[in-house]
Amino acid sequence: MKSKFLLIPLVLLAACKGPAKETTSTNAGNDSSAIAPIQGTWKLISATKVTKGDTLVTYPEKGHNDEMIKVVNGDHFAFFKHDLKDGSKPIFDSGAGTYSLSGDNYTENLQYCNYREWEGHSFDFKVTFKGDTLVQKGIEKIDSLKIDQEIVETYVKIKK
Repeated sequence: MKSKFLLIPLVLLAACKGPAKETTSTNAGNDSSAIAPIQGTWKLISATKVTKGDTLVTYPEKGHNDEMIKVVNGDHFAFFKHDLKDGSKPIFDSGAGTYSLSGDNYTENLQYCNYREWEGHSFDFKVTFKGDTLVQKGIEKIDSLKIDQEIVETYVKIKK
């Protein structure tokens, strides 16, 4: 009889446990049931690069009329940028590959890119999320191209 009285409070205590903590990090591809906040379609709204202390706004670029999106699913990302000019030869940039996300550490492994010399490189970033906004900040470094720059990109999530 005593064991029943001990079991009931334990069951009640377990049932009263607070809500499960929301998963905000995942290692893409390893846990398909976890939904990372980075998954979705994102529109670039601003970007800068810092090279040797000099900051340059790279998006929106003055005098240019283009648009860029990034699509992130469970284990891959892709980005697409194109100009919005009518009647001219289209300008199109794209790239894709795998990624990993652990906490605020986000790594892109670029497997495909219309700038082939960028393929096969990995780039580490810190990401922050605030509402429907994603800020991605990190270093792009490719010694063979003499590229060593910090980038900061701000995206807004595209709603369905």
